[in-house]
Amino acid sequence: MKIGKRQFDMKNHGYIMGILNVTPDSFSDGGRYTRLDAALKHAEQMLGEGADIIDVGGESTRPGHEKITVDEEIERTAPVIEALKREFDPVISLDTYKWQVAEEGIRAGADMINDIWGLKWDGKMAPLLAREGLPACLMHNRKNTDYKNFLSDVIKDLRETMQTAGEAGMRKEQILLDPGIGFAKTLEQNLMLMNHLELLLEFQVPVLLGTSRKSMIGFTLDLPADERTEGTVATTVSGYMKGCRMFRVHDVKENRRALTMIEAICRY
Repeated sequence: MKIGKRQFDMKNHGYIMGILNVTPDSFSDGGRYTRLDAALKHAEQMLGEGADIIDVGGESTRPGHEKITVDEEIERTAPVIEALKREFDPVISLDTYKWQVAEEGIRAGADMINDIWGLKWDGKMAPLLAREGLPACLMHNRKNTDYKNFLSDVIKDLRETMQTAGEAGMRKEQILLDPGIGFAKTLEQNLMLMNHLELLLEFQVPVLLGTSRKSMIGFTLDLPADERTEGTVATTVSGYMKGCRMFRVHDVKENRRALTMIEAICRY
């Protein structure tokens, strides 16, 4: 898969997506990188530690977060994307489910869109992505938790996302899927899905796993957000063995080392 100027070999290698939240209220690092200089410094650190992609987010998606306007989200993200391109020219993902933000982000230099609603927010993201031809990560999410058969329903929901993408003209080669750990799922359901991530391989597209510091880890280990690095690393290793090939994380260095190690083991 080509993302920006870089070719990603998703069949044979795993990749790290470093999280850059330019938000005041994200659950783990809210407010730390809202200033442009702080955002650039953190991005430089993550790139130095082995991040393959920088994922820029302008609106928190934590439970109970406060929604912001399209204009405010653009004001938070577009200047950061432009500055990142100017200073380091990395591969950049924009974390948004709003097509207007995505459109402005693409103009600013975003190479990929990370949509936590899997094209289901307002029906306008899929046509934009089809027109632009950019890679996109489409996450499993829903507005209710009325599952009849949890695992089967998750796969069914993702089939609907893939169908929406295809009908809009998106190419399969530009799609990654995300199981949506922590979104519209109980702790037990998150753990169950983690143990059955191989089910997503039926779609024959790369799978991105985003578990970093999430409540699944916090509840399991009884730890606050800033002490969940080891739990996150465990999910990265488990996810790789289940077939995931992109990992969205806060702690780049630790997850990069773990990913390099499990890759080496699985090579033999």
